Amino acid sequence: MVNRKELDPEAGPGAAFGARLRRLRDERGWTQEELGERLGCTGSHVSAVETGRRQPTRRFSSQVDRVFGTGDRFERLSMAARQTALLEGFPSYLEHEARAAEIRLYEVGVIPGLLQTPEYASALGDSTVKRGVAVREQADERVALIAQRQASLVRTPPPLVFVVLDESCLLRPIGDKSLMDAQFAHLLEFAEQPNTVLQVAPFSIGVRRPITLPVTMLTMPDRSLMSYAESASRGHLDRDSGAVLPILADYHQLQAESLPRSASLAMIRTLRKGTS
Repeated sequence: MVNRKELDPEAGPGAAFGARLRRLRDERGWTQEELGERLGCTGSHVSAVETGRRQPTRRFSSQVDRVFGTGDRFERLSMAARQTALLEGFPSYLEHEARAAEIRLYEVGVIPGLLQTPEYASALGDSTVKRGVAVREQADERVALIAQRQASLVRTPPPLVFVVLDESCLLRPIGDKSLMDAQFAHLLEFAEQPNTVLQVAPFSIGVRRPITLPVTMLTMPDRSLMSYAESASRGHLDRDSGAVLPILADYHQLQAESLPRSASLAMIRTLRKGTS
């Protein structure tokens, strides 16, 4: 097509949304005007969203999900596109997380988003606003995005979720005692689900800890692997199995060194008693 702009889904949240929108539109052989008619907008509006010149609104995104039958996938992407505080690379990860057959998490210092209560997530968001890292709208979008990510875990069949929490995640107080009590209760409830495994990596592991930074690994329905890790400035999604397999091996070693499930839950229950 003449003057058709090439799209790079890795360029940012809006680009990821636009590239996916164009791909599904092309698969159906629709023009931008034809898609616009189905969405209740103009073809020029569709063009602006596809090329990243206009951010998708929540209403627009929900209409896209309705037209393409994609559940809430576009609505999730639109939240990432509007949330400028998200690290580059994270929106692409979110798409894969929503389809993964297995999710493996290791977190340090803070409860990971998939396990946060709304109050815990809000407290973290409030902190970013007070420190000037984010504005209120961005913090609220983050909380809403966490809720949508958690909702995506309740699907059929549900993904297997393996979580290893560094002990620092449990010892770092967020909010008041009642907030932490509710967060600990939520962790215990999460651990009782048939598709989850929750372990704690105690400080006593010492030098035997094979992973020192937070990492997430996904196993997709076709059994392909990918890993996601963040630096201070961006997130990186790695689909190269040659690079991911050593991380997976380290994760298995971390699980072996961590407390077994029963001892991990006992630690959480003990800490919870201190919040009551």
